Amino acid sequence: MSIAAIDVGLKRIGIAICLRDNVIVPLDAILRRNREQAAHDMDEFLHEYKVKALAVGLPTNDEMRRRIRHFASLLKFEGEIVFVDEDFSSYEAKERMRGVIKQKRDGRADSLSAVIILERFKESRR
Repeated sequence: MSIAAIDVGLKRIGIAICLRDNVIVPLDAILRRNREQAAHDMDEFLHEYKVKALAVGLPTNDEMRRRIRHFASLLKFEGEIVFVDEDFSSYEAKERMRGVIKQKRDGRADSLSAVIILERFKESRR
């Protein structure tokens, strides 16, 4: 079963996928021009990778929680959607990248945050 995770931001959506066992891979982030375009691109990804469960990072900020839940409702995804606490995932991603990746606005940090969200999701299922 393919499991994916997303870190939804206002400019980019980080993506990570686990196709088998415990190998989690960050993918290229989706650039957001608007909600509808981002939801369409996300639906294409979910279909292409035959994702059955989607972990969506959810912050503590009320406004962003509302926006992320709304974005998830726009998806045509019929699999399981689970909201996962994403607190400090961006900070942890930046710490993991320290000294390895210099450019920070290309979406890699967003997708690494999605990896962390997916790790948390898988750990909660054990």
